Amino acid sequence: MSIGTPPPDDPPSVGRALAQARAAAGLTVGEISARTRVRVPIVQAIEQDDYSRCGGDVYARGHIRTLAREVGLDPAPLVEAFDAEHGGRTAPAPAAKVFDAERIRSEPRRPNWTAAMVAAIAAVVMFVGFTLFSGEDRGATTPAAGKPSVAPPTTDGPGRTPSAEPEQSGSAIAAAPADKVTVKLTAAEDQSWISVVDSTGRTLFQNVLTEGQSETFTDNEQLKLVIGNAGAVRMFVNGKDLGPAGDGGQVVRLDFTPGDPEAG
Repeated sequence: MSIGTPPPDDPPSVGRALAQARAAAGLTVGEISARTRVRVPIVQAIEQDDYSRCGGDVYARGHIRTLAREVGLDPAPLVEAFDAEHGGRTAPAPAAKVFDAERIRSEPRRPNWTAAMVAAIAAVVMFVGFTLFSGEDRGATTPAAGKPSVAPPTTDGPGRTPSAEPEQSGSAIAAAPADKVTVKLTAAEDQSWISVVDSTGRTLFQNVLTEGQSETFTDNEQLKLVIGNAGAVRMFVNGKDLGPAGDGGQVVRLDFTPGDPEAG
């Protein structure tokens, strides 16, 4: 590196990634504590990468998983990054009263540290990008059942059929099979971060849908969506145009099945 050139910024840590995702979802520390039952001092400490209040690495991993799921992050890369930063898994500490979240599942083998850090950085970059795209944090509310949402463009994969440009009608999926659920998401006004999970728990999509792009997803039973900047996304569900997924800057979480939306 030449003299006078500043070193590149370090990648965001696990705690900072969780804090940024929480802010992007429009949640305060108190609200995330109430939803996850992880106490406020522990949430604040984790977001500052201080795990001394967690009662041991096993409990820290459990808190990371719980907080990540609540803000729409994939917990696996963050847990792997935590292990990489703390030298791998250690024997769990005795059960402590500070652990108020979900039960801890059995841990997988020691991960590859390089792959873990790459995966964690990728997850953080997506959420930092979403924060920049949507501007200042805006309040997020959970929409009424059946309200629309969106999905971003990537390479083809199971359960997803990309579309080159948005359509202004539901004709492209009007003939969707009645025994499946089909959701088409189009970034009509602006860009939006989107996550789509099928009925088996597999993530079909987790990326930014840029303005003018569309994605279509299908499943036999159910599709679960998280959409940031919901007002920018137009939704077609089982052949019906449901309009915008929500308000501008709003984060929505939606589930759809083959019977949605109800007739009429």
